[in-house]
Amino acid sequence: MIIEKIKERALNLLSREEEDFKVIDFSFALPYSYVLIENNGKKALGVAMTLLEEYKGHGTKKNVNINKNLEDLINKVDSFDIVERTLGLAAINAVSQYYFNVEANGKDASTLILNRNDIKNIAFIGNMIPLVRILRNNKYNIYVFERNSSLFNENTLSDTFEYRLLPEMDAVFISGTSLLNDTLDFILERSKNAKLKVLVGATSQLLPDLIKGSGITHIASTKVIDVDKALLYLKFASSSMLFKGASKKYTIEVK
Repeated sequence: MIIEKIKERALNLLSREEEDFKVIDFSFALPYSYVLIENNGKKALGVAMTLLEEYKGHGTKKNVNINKNLEDLINKVDSFDIVERTLGLAAINAVSQYYFNVEANGKDASTLILNRNDIKNIAFIGNMIPLVRILRNNKYNIYVFERNSSLFNENTLSDTFEYRLLPEMDAVFISGTSLLNDTLDFILERSKNAKLKVLVGATSQLLPDLIKGSGITHIASTKVIDVDKALLYLKFASSSMLFKGASKKYTIEVK
């Protein structure tokens, strides 16, 4: 599974670099969970969208086995418990943010499409409303797949139709939450005819090397440039404010 390879590569990176990371803070929260790490005075913040529809609650009989050790958090990324899994991915994203040395270019994922003439059929795995709006206005054939009923509208399709339609797509924009619900392997297998396969969203803060060879061609995510401001917004359950003054978008190729 792709998520297992990402975990292995993240742990190998930590072992190779021999940094003394400390987990300063973490939270399973809405709309984003987060892990904050620090090393030699440098902080890095990783986030992952909280899939509330996957959350089954934590009753008094359920063991909550989460501590503030970075390697332990990362090891939970392939857990079947959504809390552990989400914090595990946020931890990997925090490490990725720490080592991310490419200047955030401010480019939106739509720029990958708008300059090409060989793209007609475009799929969105997850209802990415702003991005869908941009590309729908440019007369592409748009297919938006969604499994969260709160995001359904007249333009969305159930994710049950992905099996049938994904082989016909020229480009596929995939929410980073596919790493959390373990659907990324299936999506990429069904999308192998697509020229572009783009992992999108704040949950997709991975270093490109962590997902190299998976079939993903690009990552379109966000670099947190003001950790303290972004953390404050997250504590107030803000999603849109995470991108206003606290971070900058980027779209990069996975080579």
